[in-house]
Amino acid sequence: MSSMLSSALRALPVSSARAAGAFARSLSCSSQLHATAQPKTKKTLGKSGVKNVVVVEGVRIPFLQSGTSYADLMPHDLARAALQGLLTRTSVPKDVVDYIVYGTVIQEVKTSNVAREAALGAGFSDKTPAHTVTMACISSNQAMTTGVGMIAAGQCDVVVAGGVELMSDVPIRHSRKMRKTMLTLNRAKTLGQKLSLIAKIRPDYFAPELPAVAEFSTSETMGHSADRLAAAFGVSRLEQDEYALRSHTLAKKAQDEGLLLDVVPFKVPGKDTVTKDNGIRPSSMEQMGKLKPAFVKPYGTVTAANSSFLTDGASAILLMSEEKALAMGYKPKAYLRDFVYVSQDPKDQLLLGPTYATPKVLEKAGLALSDIDVFEFHEAFAGQILANLKAMDSDWFAQNYMGRKSKVGAPPLDKFNTWGGSLSLGHPFGATGCRLVITAAHRLKKEGGQFGLVAACAAGGQGHAMIVELYPQ
Repeated sequence: MSSMLSSALRALPVSSARAAGAFARSLSCSSQLHATAQPKTKKTLGKSGVKNVVVVEGVRIPFLQSGTSYADLMPHDLARAALQGLLTRTSVPKDVVDYIVYGTVIQEVKTSNVAREAALGAGFSDKTPAHTVTMACISSNQAMTTGVGMIAAGQCDVVVAGGVELMSDVPIRHSRKMRKTMLTLNRAKTLGQKLSLIAKIRPDYFAPELPAVAEFSTSETMGHSADRLAAAFGVSRLEQDEYALRSHTLAKKAQDEGLLLDVVPFKVPGKDTVTKDNGIRPSSMEQMGKLKPAFVKPYGTVTAANSSFLTDGASAILLMSEEKALAMGYKPKAYLRDFVYVSQDPKDQLLLGPTYATPKVLEKAGLALSDIDVFEFHEAFAGQILANLKAMDSDWFAQNYMGRKSKVGAPPLDKFNTWGGSLSLGHPFGATGCRLVITAAHRLKKEGGQFGLVAACAAGGQGHAMIVELYPQ
């Protein structure tokens, strides 16, 4: 399957129609994906005068399709479960934790600072500060790097970072007209004033406002952007379905072999204990081919089968300074090294964050692509992943859009998301980044590598990349 995908990535032409509208010419994608890796440097990326930040442990409750076992809960319930799972796994004393940072995207209005509510619910001291960050699909990435900055600056020794999303229950509001009327009504002092305001209410005031997974600046969903991106880079429906099948197949294999070590069981109140992700469903090319386009109809190539599904879940990761971890008797899993955030055009290049972030983080760390032993990239859509791989392997795109003299190259598929990805494991928007990092650490230990590269795209045309270095065994 990998060889078929590699061949497809080398041979796929860029759609002339889309090239005219988005990129103006075809892309050069002639190099092999499975290039022979160069000898590793085996150097460490530690910097003189800068504290080493280590990952002690990372966990997540099972990622579930929205509308299933977590449907009756609230976001802080999921985040609390992840925090409790981390405490159980590590036995870290609660009072040792200096700070807690959580990422989320769809804010629950009753718990606007979900980090704080989850921390209190998990039994952390009310003296432990906690705050919530949001940066679309890289929200928990932002939470982690916020913790890295706190530790590196000497402000903290122990930080818990994480992320949570509950797509089973999202805020649905009254229309703006109705909200304005209700707020004015609340300030009315006389019965006459109140009746006058009520008389102005019209039937259309009762139409609800549903949250949309769409760009505010373009009013376009990520699915539409993924469809256009796939068309611009000549990624066919066949290649997208094939990649999605690869993701589900690898995830099922990893699940069956017990490789998903970050998953902790969660006893759902009033229900059974959930022990594993429920979105891993290897199908067949024939069955996937029967699905109709989900966004651009009738000619689009993005379908429910080659897209990440709406997911409920939460994650948590324990970060410490290396000195603190060793003093407490922990054996860290990995160092968190250099990281970058990028942003680009939120319309035509909405989901190209990994393409822009990868060469920057490699240059910052002084590494080449061949130095990376494991790649963990967020899979928002199969078309998005394959378009990024083609963009990364294009000299023309590098020169005309990235200000680079040459391409960085595409990661070899035998090192790429080999335990599955967001297409199969699920994608709780705010929680995915922590999964990527701890999976990279586990893969490095299992496969004997030294450096991992984590990358993700995000709504708003942003992206993140980070270097993970295996802790000496």
